[in-house]
Amino acid sequence: MTKNVAVAPDTRPEMYKMMCDAVKRSGATLTGVEDAEGLVWADPARPELFPEIVEKAASLQWIQLPYAGIEPFADNLDPKWLWTCGKGVYAPAVAETVLALALSLSKNLHEYARTTEWSGPVGRYLQGSNVTILGGGGITVELLPLLAPFNCVTTVIRKKAENVPGATFTYTPERLGEVLETTDLLILALALTEETKGIIDKKALDLMPSHSHIVNVARGAHIVTDDLIEALKEGKIAGAALDVTDPEPLPAGNSLWSNPRCLITPHIGNTPEMGLKLLDPFIEENVRRFINDEELLAPVDVELGLSLIHI
Repeated sequence: MTKNVAVAPDTRPEMYKMMCDAVKRSGATLTGVEDAEGLVWADPARPELFPEIVEKAASLQWIQLPYAGIEPFADNLDPKWLWTCGKGVYAPAVAETVLALALSLSKNLHEYARTTEWSGPVGRYLQGSNVTILGGGGITVELLPLLAPFNCVTTVIRKKAENVPGATFTYTPERLGEVLETTDLLILALALTEETKGIIDKKALDLMPSHSHIVNVARGAHIVTDDLIEALKEGKIAGAALDVTDPEPLPAGNSLWSNPRCLITPHIGNTPEMGLKLLDPFIEENVRRFINDEELLAPVDVELGLSLIHI
């Protein structure tokens, strides 16, 4: 027994081909949208094509989106279909990026990269640091083993107080202020919700030690940008590494670009080269589950517009 699954649009050829191959390997019948019971979306940058494409799919039951961030498709989330996303797929790649950014900050590489002459030694020791991670999802699960050789004291702040394997402590957000007071490295790896928007503001930044660093690989809106600019300018924190910004892309001329305490990367926690390798087996597995009527990976709660996987 099999089911018909389509891949669309074909506007990103490499991703389209990979997804078609994954569908074929799963045992599903690769078909056009008109006959599809399942649809694997193949271009996260083209949500405007979605209404026209799904209009042709009279038998559609399930839609697989390629990324964890489903915001571009929010206007199209319809409960008459099952929805899944890429939540957790890219966690290994993003966790590597967190470690790279954290080490860059601790060794002052962001400032050394700007200098044009020999300068004095500046840097901190990551070993034994107090590391606070906001979010207890896939990125954190992948990150904790990477931090383990550094013998860090890791505190995870998440909605549920259930312990995260590998973390020294797990607390709920009510204790965030208390934890920030002794944080050497703050990592943001949580979902963006109304509750988490602006979670790092002037009040939070004022609590952090002056030697502390921030790494944000989640969403730019978790940090109040103007408050971060002020904190960096006044030396309230030692530095920040941002793979995401608010707004994004960060406009040319924004003072964060020229701030020597700030390291900015253009949302490269997961690049196409890394992402396709990770997405390929995930698509194959979820299509296989779909045709066998098994529980799907990374379901989307249409009512909330968020993945059911816990923050």
